[in-house]
Parts: sequence; structure tokens; C-alpha cells
Amino acid sequence: MSSSSSSCDWVYDVFPSFRGKDVRKSFLSHFLKELDRKLISAFKDKKIETSESLDPVLKQAIKKSRIAIVIFSQKYASSSWCINELLEIVKCQEELSQIVIPVFYEVDPCHVRHQTKEFGEVFKKTCLRKTEDEIQLWKKALTDVANLVGYHSQNWENEATMIEVIANDVLGKLNLNPSKDFEDFVGIEDHMEKMSSLLCLESKEVKMIGIWGPSGIGKSIIARALESRLSRHFHGKVFIDMRFISKSKECYLKGNSDDINMKLHLQENFLSKILDKEGVKVDTLNAVREKLKRQKVLIFIDDLDDPVVLDALAGGDECFGPGSRIIAITKDMQILRAHRITCVYKVETPSKEIALQMLCRSAFRQDSPPDGFMEVASEVAMRLGGLPLGLNIIGSALRERDKTHWVNMLPALRNGLDGRIDEALSFSYKSLERKEYKALFRHLACLFNGDEVSYIKLMLADSELNVDMGLEVLVDKSLIRVVPFWNNTNIVEMHCLVQEMGKEIVRGQSDKPGEREFLMDSKDVCNVLKDRTGTEKLIGISMDLDEIDKVKIHEKAFKRMSNLRFLKFYKRSLQPKKEVRWQTPKTLNDFPDELKLLSWPGYPMECMPSNFCPEYLVELSMPNSKLKKLWKEVEELTYLKDMDLSGSKSLKKIPDLSTATNLETLNLHGCSSLVELPSSIQSLNKLTDLNMSGCTNLETLPNGANLKSLVRLVLNGCSQLKVFPDISSKIESIIANKTAFEIFPSKLRLENLVELRMEHSMSQRLWEGVQPLTSLTKIVLSGSQNLKEIPDLSLATSLETLNLNGCSSLVELTCSFIQNLNKLTTLEMTGCSSLETLPTGINLKSLYRLNLNECSQLKSFPDISDNISTLYLNQTAIEEVPRWIENFSKLESLEMWKCKNLATLPTGINLKSLYRLNLSGCPRLKSFPDISSNISNLYLNQTAIEEVPPWINNFSSLEALEMWECRQLRCISPNIFKLENLGEIFFSDCEQLSEVSFLDFPLEEAEDTSNTCTKLSLISFTNCINLNQENFIQQSASKYLILPGVEVPPYFTHRSAGSIFNIPLHHSSLSQQPVFNFKACVVVSDVDAVTEGTETADHHLCFIDIEVNCRFKDSHGNYSGSTESIDFSLPQEYDHLIIFDCPFRQNQDSGESNCEQVEIEFSLVSTGLRLIGCGLKRQ
Repeated sequence: MSSSSSSCDWVYDVFPSFRGKDVRKSFLSHFLKELDRKLISAFKDKKIETSESLDPVLKQAIKKSRIAIVIFSQKYASSSWCINELLEIVKCQEELSQIVIPVFYEVDPCHVRHQTKEFGEVFKKTCLRKTEDEIQLWKKALTDVANLVGYHSQNWENEATMIEVIANDVLGKLNLNPSKDFEDFVGIEDHMEKMSSLLCLESKEVKMIGIWGPSGIGKSIIARALESRLSRHFHGKVFIDMRFISKSKECYLKGNSDDINMKLHLQENFLSKILDKEGVKVDTLNAVREKLKRQKVLIFIDDLDDPVVLDALAGGDECFGPGSRIIAITKDMQILRAHRITCVYKVETPSKEIALQMLCRSAFRQDSPPDGFMEVASEVAMRLGGLPLGLNIIGSALRERDKTHWVNMLPALRNGLDGRIDEALSFSYKSLERKEYKALFRHLACLFNGDEVSYIKLMLADSELNVDMGLEVLVDKSLIRVVPFWNNTNIVEMHCLVQEMGKEIVRGQSDKPGEREFLMDSKDVCNVLKDRTGTEKLIGISMDLDEIDKVKIHEKAFKRMSNLRFLKFYKRSLQPKKEVRWQTPKTLNDFPDELKLLSWPGYPMECMPSNFCPEYLVELSMPNSKLKKLWKEVEELTYLKDMDLSGSKSLKKIPDLSTATNLETLNLHGCSSLVELPSSIQSLNKLTDLNMSGCTNLETLPNGANLKSLVRLVLNGCSQLKVFPDISSKIESIIANKTAFEIFPSKLRLENLVELRMEHSMSQRLWEGVQPLTSLTKIVLSGSQNLKEIPDLSLATSLETLNLNGCSSLVELTCSFIQNLNKLTTLEMTGCSSLETLPTGINLKSLYRLNLNECSQLKSFPDISDNISTLYLNQTAIEEVPRWIENFSKLESLEMWKCKNLATLPTGINLKSLYRLNLSGCPRLKSFPDISSNISNLYLNQTAIEEVPPWINNFSSLEALEMWECRQLRCISPNIFKLENLGEIFFSDCEQLSEVSFLDFPLEEAEDTSNTCTKLSLISFTNCINLNQENFIQQSASKYLILPGVEVPPYFTHRSAGSIFNIPLHHSSLSQQPVFNFKACVVVSDVDAVTEGTETADHHLCFIDIEVNCRFKDSHGNYSGSTESIDFSLPQEYDHLIIFDCPFRQNQDSGESNCEQVEIEFSLVSTGLRLIGCGLKRQ
């Protein structure tokens, strides 16, 4: 084998190979649905066109699938496409250890194996005009796969059972090989077993769980192992760590100084990651709940030390879909308590045996010491206190060392250390053989932990440190990790204990802070700057400004720091805090001449020191400064790569940058006093990113500036800028929201433009003429209320997304401008209230999402693509749905909410892909829709429909039906209750309803109700005040039934105005059947009910939470029992009956089966509601 499965990055769990005409609409559709239900991801080839050769996309999909399911049918071999797929699968089986499972669907495996009978005849025809070599390859592939253990449809009584067994087999095989990244962490299986009981994955509750323990105990490894094993059971997953949080807070620290903006930015990055979708934008703190409330997600928040992060990303259980799990990892129990996380896994120190095994795994690459090492290895493990981090680091340091090294290390550990880990860790540092490796370690510990490798190399480029080799050595010694980060970058990661050890080494260099290499402690930094006690020994200063309130700086504080290279002030916490009070002299002179890093948020002075020398600066970061200017003269800036002056509201002028020929990023976000950029900007040939968002007084950009490398330009809020920028021919992204361009250059150079964002623009039109926009994939012009026409996009042949939401002055889309957009997938036009028509006679063949919500003047049904899968037409003026909608064969969801002119829909057509139809709020609609029998979710609230017809039984896929406030509804066919997949029905406020039958024959003739639907969980008739209930209560087989009423019906043999029942039991009543089944009725009253005559546009939704406690009492007076909880949301305006079935099992473990009495107690937990009566009937 050339490679193993562990080295392959799987994208799909399953790749199905099949002949579409044979199985796509039968076996395959059911099989794929079962895979979806089990959260098994399968490749689906809807968009790939068949041909003789295998599509590259298909080849890649096969390679990226862990399991291949080959579905052989009688005519499978009639397709050379299928057989070429098979060849690729066999290749992946051999080279990538892909698992292959054959399924023989209505074909004999022997006929496939030997290419005989009908299968063989079909195969022979396919082999015509093929070479002998090709034929032999095909035969071998068919024989080899047919020889594998698989499934034969003739061996199964029904297809459903076979599909379920195959899906379970796939599930089992997927779990056979969990990630091996953590197999070297001794004891990981014990942790997984203990966590499993806390996670309770079978529960549909949203659970928040804490992993708590000291630093170095292995919390993060446990979390990563859980992520590896659990991810595939969830719709989305994300692992948040300090790297993510640090990256996310950069925007907050560079101008967005309030708590809300910080949380919004965190949520944007969080949602982008969990939804696997770049550039998610949010404008409300409810965004997480809105986007994830129906999704089952797995979230890890590691190294949690700031409650703001938990508040922003995991505000409460209601934010996530059923079954979600949120796992917070921290060493601070108070953070978990503050968030009411009571389910906590405390990571304990490992036993002596496990600790020794950990040490041996690291030092000897085996589970026990070699001969002669048992005694010394056992003592080392004991002296390290069993802390996994220390065991790993010391083991790495002693790897391949002889016994003498082990023995020589023991005195340091025995010397009254009591297992202190910092001394133990320092041994690994002392074992570094070269001074430059030790120096590099100190640099990383004091300045660069968490930074990108490329950045570290840049900062230390002219030092005597061998950074490349040094990083390799430090990784080998387990002192650091180099881990992948965003955009194919790697960062250096050092554990906090190791970092603290490195800082302690520096502190030990001198009792006088100013005579050390680095200053990291805020108290030391403040004293050195105040007392000017710094010396030439200082290389770097790093201070968290959130740790202090005030800093006093002597005018000659930096005079003796001639070797200072790195001055780094920063803000670590995400919690907004008051600004630092700087006490600075009028002039601050004697800045070090060779500074490479100057990071000073909130710099308090109006200009830089007069003798400041920026010649060696690589990074200048001074966000939110008080600067009005930097320096007067032209300075040598050859090394400068990044310049950040964002939030410097008083900055009026940027100095001459003609010498900054290596500058790559320039951030002037929020420099609201800035009027112009210097003409010298045209010399910045390596500038890739220019951010001038919030420069509200910026009037012009330099004419003719051709920034050869500029790919991203941000001009949000530059409302005084009237001329559209033309400063780079390589520009890929222009973000210019809230601008008001009046002039567009006649010769724009936008051939490399990929994204254009001009949201809330005040411009009436964009450029004229045709632009060669061949690279453009996304245009967002939403909220541009003055925009009257879009530009000619006829050459934007790569455009995928066009967002025109809120362009209320836009009257039409010119046909010739958009007819060539064959890659357009999404067209958003919500709120285009002047739009009257869309082009006709064109077919945008890739368009799958069209949103025309609130286009209130639109009267014609859109006819621009028959490939649409999601169509939004809410609140339009459309009067009818045309018959040619039957050409929309891929339409899955049609939304026409509040189309108040809509009166008719076509009949006798069947949109086979349509699963969601929303016609709520269409008051002229009188007929039940008959456009698809495949609908699963149907919403007909506030319509004039009079009947649910008998042919509703054709809707075999229907899962939910809503018909709230259908005040003309008089008849409901009992056939609706026979639908096997139906789960929920809502008929609230249907005042004309009087008779509803569960059966289509008299009750006295019914022997059972087994022919009714089996999945029905909820039937709601709230506020249907004329409904005859008695027969319906007896017939209903749903889990929950909601009816209007103020009293418990006579049907229930036990009734009470209270909430507790004591029911005597005969000895024989539970001896043969230990399950106590009863139907219950609870009368609920809304204490805040809407008063009579009050009109309300929306339903008053109440959250109902009922607890039922059942306790069995035996002859000895002992009680045993359990509690069931029932909860759901319903419109509640009057008193209602909630009827439900409730089974309880007697506790047989006690050895007692002579129960004499059962006590049933009902309680209502919901606010705003009260319980006014209860009843029950033994089943």
C-alpha cells in the first residue's frame, strides 16, 4: 500500500456507485435518506453529467470517501461510466484502504462475478469497441468486488430492513477507526468512558458540560479526542481555543471598543467556522440562536478564562437545536458556576501505574521501563506529581539517554521540591545543548507564544538565532508545538506552564528588572518606565494593558535601552475595561533606534518623538492612538511590513511612505479626521491590503496610483469619497458599504475582481458600459435605496451570488445584463419594492435560490430559471401560480406567505421535489393545494380553505400541517390521520370546525386504530371553540392532543380540581404487566390571556412544561417511581385541555411486585399559566 487510511483526509463517509435508471428513485433514495438520518455523509452527484470518461470531481469524491457502496443491478454494466467508477474504487481500496461494500440489487452475485446471464449480455455490449486490455481490467474489477462480503436483496424479506442493516454496518465501520492522533495519550479510553455518561448522546436535550482541572492535566487532549470521535454525529462542529479567540478579538482591539461590537465579531467568526462558510455577517446578538436553533451542533470552548466568550457564543440552551452539546474546558470552576454548568468532568491526576506508563511512552516509546530502569523511572514519575504535561516533557528530554542521566536528574527533583512542576520542566530547558536554542525558547515564552511561524522568522531575521533549526529542536523536546492555523499558516503554541517556566528563567537573570532580557510583568514594566532603570540588556518589553490602571513614563525612560528591539503593549482580555491613564512628559525622546516591533494601543501623545527612528521597524501598531501626525520628514522604512493606525480619530495626515516599499498591510480604519492619502502611496508595490473603513472625511484617493499588488480595499463609510477607486489592476475584493460614489472611471480595471460589496450605497448607478468581470463571483448591493439600475454584467460569467436586497428604487433587471450568468446560484432581491417585472425567456441554468420577498409590485410569477430549488415570493402582488411551474422539477421549497392577491394554484400537477410549501396569509385562497404529493411541511395558516379533502391520503410524505386561523375550515377528512409520516397537526382558531373524526367509520364498529398514522405526536385544536370533542378524545392515537375546554371530560375515570391522584391497585394488575399505562388530561389556564375583543396580529405563544411524577407504593410502605417531563410551545389565549399518554414501569429490581397503590402527581412549571384540573384513565 502506498498510503493508509489514516493519512487521507476524508470528506465523505460514503460514495455510492450505481446505475441511476435502475435504483435512483427506489432503493437509492431510501438508502440515502437512512444515511442522512444517521448523520452519515454521502456524496451526491446531482450536478455531474455522465460521459464516457470519469469526471475529475467524481474521481476526487471517490478518493475522499471512507466507504464505497457499489450497488450492482441487472444493467449496471451497461454503463461504461459505472464500470470506470468501479475501477477507481478498486484503486482506492488498494492504495487508500478504502472500505468497499457490494450490494446486489435484484441481481445474482454469481452473475456479476462471472459476467453471465443477463448481466453478462449487457456487459458484452458495453465492451464493444473497447481494447482487450480495457475489457480485462473491467472483468477483474467486477470479479474482485463481487467476491467481497456484501448484501443480496433476495435474502431479505423487505427492502427497509436491508437498508437499515446496511446503514448500521456502515456506521459500525466508520467507528472502527477513530482518529489515531490521541492513541499515545495513555488512559484516553477511561476518560472517554467517563465522559460518555455525562454527554448522554441519546438524549435530545441541549447539554452544557464542563471539563475542569489544573493546567497540564490533559483537558485539551481529552476534548480533542472527543471532537474526533463525536463530530460525525452532529450537523456542525467547532473547536474554539485561544488562537481563535485572539484572532477574533483583533477587530475589537483595533477600533471596536464596546462590548456589543466585540461579541458580534466573535459571533461572526464563530458562525463562519461552524457553518463552514466564510464571511458570515451578523448585526444582532441573537444571531447564534437564529442560525443554530434548529441545528444539532457540537461546540468546544477550550482554555476558557473569560466569561464574555461563553456569554457571546453559548448564551443558553435555547440557542441550539435538540441534541446539541456545548463543552467548556477551563481551570476556573467559577466560570462554569457563573454559567450554571453543573455537569462537570473533573480530570483527576492519573494513578501511579498510568503515570509511569505515560513517562515510558514518551521516553522509551513503550509502555514499561526497559530492564534496569524501573526504580529510577518510577521515582521520576512520582516526583513529577503524575502531571501528564510534565511526564511528556521530561520523557522527551530523557529520550535515548542512558541511566546515568536519569540518576543525575533525581537530586533536583528530590531537593525539597515536593513534585513542583516548574523545576521539573526546567530540566528539559537545561538539556538544550546550544545557547541559541535556549535564547529562542526565551523569546517565544516572553514575546511570541501563539504567533505565526512566518512572523517569528521575520522578527528574528537579523538575530544570531537559528530559528528554523531551533523550532525543530524545541518541538522535539516537547517544549512547543507547531500547529496549523488559518489560511494554511502554522503557529507556535507553548503550554501556559511551560511559558511560565520560561518567564521564570528570565526573572532569575537579575533581581533588578531593568537588567533582564525581557520584561513581562506589568509592575516591573511600570517601575522601569517610571524610574528609568532600563539597561542595554533589555531586548523586549511585553505588557498586558488590562492589568493596570495607570502608567507613568519618565522623559528619559528609554535612554539606556539601546538594544531594545520589541516594545509590545497589548490588551488580552475581551472584557471592555476603562482606558489606561498615561502620564507622559511633553516630549518623549531617546526612543531606541533599532526597534523592530512597536505595538502601543492608545498611544497618548499627538506625535512621535522628534528623534524617533523607524528605520528597522517591521510592525507599527498604534490603534486608538491620540496621534495627529507621525513624523515630518521622509523616513527610511524599508523593513516595514504592517502599519496599523486604526481608530486614531485625530490623525489628519499620513507621512510620506515612498520608502516603505515592503509594506503589505495598511490599516486606517476609523481615522475619521483623515482627508487624503499621500501621493507617495503609489510606491507601495507590495501593499496587498488597504483598510480605510470609517474614514468619514476622506475626499480623494491619489489619481493614477497603480498599486500592483493590492488585492483588498475596504472603504466602508467613506461617504465623502465621490470617485470610485481605480488604483489597482489586481484588486480582488472591494468593500465599500455606506458610500456615495458619483463618478466611475471610464476605464476601470476590474478583470481580477472576485468580490464587490457596496451595501447601503447612496449611488444611483454604477459604472457604464461592459466590464471584463470574468473573475467576479459575488456582488452585494443590499440596502442601496437610490440604485435605479444594475451595471451590465454580461461578461461576469463566473458570478455566483447577486444580492440586491432593499434596493427599493430598482424597477427592473435588464435581460441582456444578466442572461449570460450561467453560474449564478443565488439571486437575492428582498424588499425591491419598485420591481415590477423580471426578464422572461431566459434560463439561468445554475440558479437554485431566488428570493423576491417583499417585492410588493411584482405581479408575474418569475420565469428566469427552471432549476430553482428554493423560491421566496412572500408579500408579493402575484395573483396566480401558472401551470408551467410543473417545469420546475427541482423546486424543493416554495414560500408565498402573505400574497394577499393569490387566489388560484394549478391542479393535477406533481412537483416531485417539492417538500416545503408555505401559503400562509393568502386570504383569497380557497382550495387545498394540489401541486405536489411529496410535500413534508405544509403551511396554510390564515387562508380561506374550507376543506382538507379526502385525497390528502396521497400526501404520503407529509410530516407537519399548520392551518391556524382558517376561519372558513369546516371539514377535515379522516384520511389525514392515516398518513404514516405525519407528526404534527395544528388547527388553531378554526372557529367553523365542529365535527372531526379520527376514523371514517363509526366508533362502535372500530376494533382498533392500528390503521392510523404511527408517528403522530401532536394534534392541536387550540381555540376551536365549536369542536365536538368526546369521540375525538376516544379515537385519538397521537401522543399529545390539545383541545379547548375548562373541565376534564367524563371520559376520564379519575377527575380532580387538584393535581394528585392516589389509585389503589390489585396485586394481579401489575404482576403480569409491570407497565402502568394511562391517558392523562391537564386543564391549563392562561393567567395573562388576551381579553375578549382585543385584536392581535400574532399568536400568543406559551411554553408549556408539565411534569408527571408516578410513585408506586408496596405493602411495606416503600415507594419507587420516576418523573416524565412534557414540553412544547402553543398559541394560548383561553383555557385548554392537554391530553397525552403516559406509561410508567414499576421498579422490579427491588424484588417487590406487590404494589398496592400508585400516586400520580401533575405539576406545571410554565410561567403565566396555571393548572386548574386534572384527569386520568387507565389504559
